Amino acid sequence: MQTESKTAIFAAIAGNLAIAATKLVASFFTSSSAMLSEGIHSLVDTGNGGLLLFGMRRSQRPPDANHPFGHGKEIYFWSLVVAILIFALGGGMSVYEGVTHLSHPQVHNSIWNYVVLGLAIIFEGISFYFAFKAFRKEMTGDGVLKTIRASKDPTTFTVLFEDAAAMLGLIVAFFGIFLGHQLNNPYLDGVASIVIGAILAVVAGFLAYESKGLLIGEGVDPNVLDSIRALTRADPAVAGIKKSLTMHFGPSEVLLTLDVRFKKHLKAEEIAAAVTRLEKNIRAQHPEIKHIFIEAKSLYEN
Repeated sequence: MQTESKTAIFAAIAGNLAIAATKLVASFFTSSSAMLSEGIHSLVDTGNGGLLLFGMRRSQRPPDANHPFGHGKEIYFWSLVVAILIFALGGGMSVYEGVTHLSHPQVHNSIWNYVVLGLAIIFEGISFYFAFKAFRKEMTGDGVLKTIRASKDPTTFTVLFEDAAAMLGLIVAFFGIFLGHQLNNPYLDGVASIVIGAILAVVAGFLAYESKGLLIGEGVDPNVLDSIRALTRADPAVAGIKKSLTMHFGPSEVLLTLDVRFKKHLKAEEIAAAVTRLEKNIRAQHPEIKHIFIEAKSLYEN
């Protein structure tokens, strides 16, 4: 899964860098506000891809004295930073440029813009393909939004939403430039830039919300927790489970704590053997459970 995510990010960086260069050149020759906004958007997306790779690398550092559970949550932090940058730089600059263009409107030669938009759609389509391919690995039958809510790997849906917003922005830029040229209405280009900014702001808000949930500590999917509880109850030494808690420290690193009640008359060594057996069975079924803490009590205890 991590290999798929890295491939999607590298594809996004390469595509966005090529797109940004062509858009900015076109905006220089045509003075198109929408095209300049799209160029800024692509530059921000390029930097965001670099930040996601940086976060992935940082999250793989081993545990140390200050971080005994590792650095897995770094990827969640940098995903939140990416969402903020999309909002502040991508959305904010696009709205600013649009408002500025509305103050000094002008109709410009559109042939440059059409060529660049065509190339951008090709590059962005390739990037979106790799992003969707990585995201599809996590897809369930519940739909895209529910899959995103259940996903613990923000790199996959962040790149996917960035590319989706980019494709939508290209469509808006095309209509703004085309209608502005056809209707001889220079204000439409500025309006398109503001709409692009609004799209980026909405996407950034959604990504920030999802990253925040992961950063403050999300548990495993309810179906996974049910499976863990069923495995525990199936052990012949277990009488019941009082409490079970989980927390993701990364896309594939989970902390599990179990408050288990063991049957009466079990000796200490039998309970210890049962604990070892439970840990082995849980990890065999759910390899993402890296840390397991079992509080063992007999039925004689409260």
